Amino acid sequence: MTNGCSKLDVYDWLAHMDMPANYKPFQVVEIKFKGSRKDFYLNVDNIYIESGELVVVETPTGGYDVGHVSLTGELVRMQMTKRHVKEADVTKKIYRRATPADVDKWKLAKDLEWETMHRARKLALDLNLSMKISDVDYQGDKTKATFYYTAEGRVDFRELIKKMAEAFRIRIEMRQIGMRQEASRLGGIGSCGRELCCSTWLTDFKTVSTSAARYQNLSLNTLKLAGQCGKLKCCLNYELDGYMDALKHIPDNVNILRTEKGDARLQKTDIFKRVMWFSLPGAENWIPLPINRVKEIQKLNKEGVLPEDLGEAIQEQAPVAKVLDYENVVGQDSLTRLDERSNNRNNKKKKNKKPDGREVVDKKPQPQNAKPQQPQNKPQQNKQQQQPKQPPVQQVTIIQETVQVTTTEVVVKTEGSQNAKRNRNRNRNRHQQNRGNNPNNNPQQPSDN
Repeated sequence: MTNGCSKLDVYDWLAHMDMPANYKPFQVVEIKFKGSRKDFYLNVDNIYIESGELVVVETPTGGYDVGHVSLTGELVRMQMTKRHVKEADVTKKIYRRATPADVDKWKLAKDLEWETMHRARKLALDLNLSMKISDVDYQGDKTKATFYYTAEGRVDFRELIKKMAEAFRIRIEMRQIGMRQEASRLGGIGSCGRELCCSTWLTDFKTVSTSAARYQNLSLNTLKLAGQCGKLKCCLNYELDGYMDALKHIPDNVNILRTEKGDARLQKTDIFKRVMWFSLPGAENWIPLPINRVKEIQKLNKEGVLPEDLGEAIQEQAPVAKVLDYENVVGQDSLTRLDERSNNRNNKKKKNKKPDGREVVDKKPQPQNAKPQQPQNKPQQNKQQQQPKQPPVQQVTIIQETVQVTTTEVVVKTEGSQNAKRNRNRNRNRHQQNRGNNPNNNPQQPSDN
């Protein structure tokens, strides 16, 4: 469960700092094991180890165990000071780095824990013992196992130990833990939807009382206030200090305020807004009053004075909708709107293309008396006289376009040259002069020269 945030993980903020040349590394190393168990060990042989490595360490009852290095260096000294552990009290040693054989044996031992726990539970049920075995922790050398159990009272498990020793052929250690420690070891999901605090980051289990729920105006419902361990939730203490500071400004013993209209009874208190709601006899709505007005009426009642009414109620402002300068259209548009537009565009291009690759311009409405346009690259002919041929002109750019003339498609080639325009004007002037010199207006064929 606790893979994302484990309370055994420690951030070493001194790992990438350069130490002085004459610095002597601290010999004590912090090692973590299964559950929330941590311990300090001496690195007598000055073995170079880093955080996260598996090491073989000494055990007080004989044999050896395998654990992960959680912290090294000067931060270990700070952790020892925090836990009030003296350096002289650390006597257990680190033997070596874990070899592949040590790791394989340690993994085999861990694989036996689930089956061993269920067999031990069955043995406890056969003996009618009022206890619950919640977890088993094997030692790294497979010679010893620690059984964690919960019970309401004292349990005589001497017969159980004999049967477990015969069944498992190992040394047995029984350790009783509380309900909160059990939830911390097993983990789980709380009513808030997150992992349990005790199995992720919480290490100090403080006492939680029902007064914490009472100060926060919570309903005293045991099912809602209890956690997975069956005790009151630890999170009830998280905001308790803030509520206690806010309650200093709230007047005490104001359950009833006496007025000429009758006795007003306290119905609800908003601690952080400093507003108290009262109800008069026969009234349907509650009257919200600020704490300053409540203190004034309370002082008048102590002097024997009854005010006419409670005073002006606080006008609660309705929430104003925030005006946005944009419109949120997320989820209203079709996901395929761009695909449809691109498909229509592709289809339109395919329709306007001729087999030879030239594009066709859409037909435009032409007036009935409109004359067909003559191509610009051919000499314009008249009924009376044909225009002389134009001299060849070098074409700079040629743009293929399509012009729809009634029912005929004509390819227009535009010439982008200034010289071509001058030649056309010169030929037009010659044509007009020839028409003026000929009285019969007979068309003359232009010469080849």
